[in-house]
Amino acid sequence: MEWTDDIIIRLRSLWDEGLSTAEIGRRLSISKNAVVGKAHRLDLPARPSPIRRDPAAIGTLRDVAPRRVSGPTLPSLATPAAEPAIVPQIVPQVVARAPVPAAKPLRPSLIAAMAAPVRLAPRTPSCCWPIGEPGTPAFHFCGDPALANKPYCGPHAEIAYVRVRDRREDVA
Repeated sequence: MEWTDDIIIRLRSLWDEGLSTAEIGRRLSISKNAVVGKAHRLDLPARPSPIRRDPAAIGTLRDVAPRRVSGPTLPSLATPAAEPAIVPQIVPQVVARAPVPAAKPLRPSLIAAMAAPVRLAPRTPSCCWPIGEPGTPAFHFCGDPALANKPYCGPHAEIAYVRVRDRREDVA
């Protein structure tokens, strides 16, 4: 958008007519915000607020908000406190529970299995190539063994990773 002298003159005349910024923008084929910005930079007179107010409500006063409490809300520690009030003590009641049955002794084979270190088989990554339409029951991932440091198997890696051609190859 380039503000030519002709467009600025038209903007000033439409502004003086009292048209809204949106209407001026439509007539000049520019956005309302462009009109507002240029009018501000040209220091054109301010427009009355487009919000319609009820003339009867303008003269009425609003309810006064209650005053906030000022000063300390807790008693001062500097003045000696009066005799402490007697507070009844609540004694917790003891509820008898049913005895917990003793745990069954573990079998020796289970104890030996728990003591042996757990060795996990090395996990071979599988191909994450999506097959089918997501959200349908037939959707799944390829699952073939993935290449080292790649998320895809060999055939899917060839599709996913396309070698960038050198620009010099295009020049003949």
